[in-house]
Amino acid sequence: MTAALAVEKIKLKHPPLQLHYLGDRVLRQDTKRIAKVDNTLRNLIKEMLQTMYSEDGIGLAAPQVGINKRLIVADCDPENATSPPLVLVNPEIQGFSQELCVGQEGCLSIPEVFLDVLRPRAIEVKFKDESGRPRRMKASGLLARVIQHETDHLNGVLFVDRVPNDLVLAEALRKQGFSTRAVETI
Repeated sequence: MTAALAVEKIKLKHPPLQLHYLGDRVLRQDTKRIAKVDNTLRNLIKEMLQTMYSEDGIGLAAPQVGINKRLIVADCDPENATSPPLVLVNPEIQGFSQELCVGQEGCLSIPEVFLDVLRPRAIEVKFKDESGRPRRMKASGLLARVIQHETDHLNGVLFVDRVPNDLVLAEALRKQGFSTRAVETI
């Protein structure tokens, strides 16, 4: 993370960007590739990070704030001021582990709903960083889950679409005032 993009990991009373919630069509659109990494994009990255920290998130995709771009920010250690967040511009998952694992997921676009989702334990992803440099990395555990979850957002997929138990899903959504009609089962 470049110094120009350093963002304090604090909750702002008024985050710069507004979240969109389950049922909003912006969450179901395929996103557009980013042609160039410039200061305008870096400003958006900064605002996405500020919004993510303000909402107690560990990942945020551009569609969640109404922006139709292939951009993700993530930070699996938001309490640690010295660990830099991860910025993925145009991420492409290149490989998945054969080993799968179940983990509980939540989403800033579906507040207070936490459900188990089956995903590959490890991935390999290629992307550009906040300076526009091509990068490739392997991730496992929580970071792999976050990258897969946020990459799904870039393709119009939400984690609730991957929950196999319709009864558990319906109950969790109903409790928080969301409709199961907004779910598109995969």
